[in-house]
Amino acid sequence: MSTIHNKKQTGKTVKWLIIGCVLMFGFGFALVPLYDVFCRVTGLNGKVDLTPAKPSLVIDNARSVKLQLVAVNNETMPWEFRPKVAITRLSPGAMHQTAYLARNLTNKMMIAQAVPSVSPSEAAPFVQKINCFCFKRQPLKGNAEKWMPLVVSIDPELPEHIHTVTLSYTLFDITPDDLSTVTFRERGSL
Repeated sequence: MSTIHNKKQTGKTVKWLIIGCVLMFGFGFALVPLYDVFCRVTGLNGKVDLTPAKPSLVIDNARSVKLQLVAVNNETMPWEFRPKVAITRLSPGAMHQTAYLARNLTNKMMIAQAVPSVSPSEAAPFVQKINCFCFKRQPLKGNAEKWMPLVVSIDPELPEHIHTVTLSYTLFDITPDDLSTVTFRERGSL
């Protein structure tokens, strides 16, 4: 009788272990989208919204925030990429217009995508990109260059203890293997 009871108990244990493994596997897949939502809501990890913001109607001229603009190429991106001005000061609520230079150092047409990040992460919800090259793919013919526009503002609600905000863009190569699948608008060098 003891052997039958042990077999039943072992069967139940194996069944629960298999169910537990399946649930853990599914939870592992769910973590990535959950983490993205969490970062978007809290601003942690410097993730920012990729939709145009509406400019603030209030400008806090009594305050000045240092804005550092950084350009980073992904290791596989063979372009020159840099901001027109690396550091500027602006009053929260005021719009700042600048640009980033992109120069394709290859002989072939490529398409890039810029991904923004804000530091400190607490400042991410307060960085308002009104017009940003990161909203769209950036096609560029071989050996061509272009200035990509950026209009940014810092929300006046930025916490008082934050005096410096770094807006960093990482440029990625998203050129498809077969350029014939790219639409006409994406093919031209904007």
